[in-house]
Amino acid sequence: MNDLINSFGRAVRHFRELRGWSQELLAEKADLNRSYLGEVERGQVIPSLETAGKLAGALGISMSRLFFHCEQRAA
Repeated sequence: MNDLINSFGRAVRHFRELRGWSQELLAEKADLNRSYLGEVERGQVIPSLETAGKLAGALGISMSRLFFHCEQRAA
């Protein structure tokens, strides 16, 4: 389970960095607190499906793409 949480955070960071965005910018676009986003990226919290949807939407990708990337990193 912890591997999945960590891989989700790494996936979010991957897509954020692909866009050249700061945590502050992604947090603003996803309507999240920047410190909370940092905790997500570090695998310190388990985001809700609503939060995952906000992140995917802000990144301009589907939730399935975000989760697929997450699963690939956890495998």
